[in-house]
Amino acid sequence: MTQYAAVLWDLDGTIADTEPLWMAAEHALAAEHGKIWTEEDGLALVGNSLIKSGHYIREKLELEMTAEEVVDYLVNQLATALSEHIDWRPGARDLIEALDSAGVPQALVTMSYAPIAEPVAASLPFKAVVTGDIVSRPKPYADPYLLAAELLGVDPEDCLAIEDSGTGAASANAAGCDVLVVPHFVNVDEAARRVQIPTLEGIKPDDLDPLFV
Repeated sequence: MTQYAAVLWDLDGTIADTEPLWMAAEHALAAEHGKIWTEEDGLALVGNSLIKSGHYIREKLELEMTAEEVVDYLVNQLATALSEHIDWRPGARDLIEALDSAGVPQALVTMSYAPIAEPVAASLPFKAVVTGDIVSRPKPYADPYLLAAELLGVDPEDCLAIEDSGTGAASANAAGCDVLVVPHFVNVDEAARRVQIPTLEGIKPDDLDPLFV
């Protein structure tokens, strides 16, 4: 059993392997407009808010679309893909279900918009869901994690956040959370109250507290 009051989860790259879906959608958008989108371009967006990514894509591809229209395109692509199939990251779903069985409240804290989060959240026992379309300041600001803790009725300093990106880890740390980082596509800098492990596979609720001793 963990002593954390709650566990707060990132989605993209942490619970579900959505980064390839994002990159596929970005490539498709570029191809529709006769432009080239590289893997490096895609990796530069990992962890960003959608609107920030929308502006980047619009400028990089020299599109006549607005950043909001770019975001709508990507959200529709991802929501459709996730409604058909979800590729779970190793160990994530097992740990979520084990924490739920142990009575630990959990929240999903993602900068993806609600249509993307819904297929994932519907499959998992989250008590609260925070998405990028309901916060005024996205990650790396503390706001998303502060809101998640508020919705669960817990102190963020008593929470553990699980993330895969530097942007998300910075957000959770800024809120006062311990952060368990499981890097996927990008490297994450070391910092106070931040521990990195290569995978969640085999990790159980009892394993979480000793990581931060």
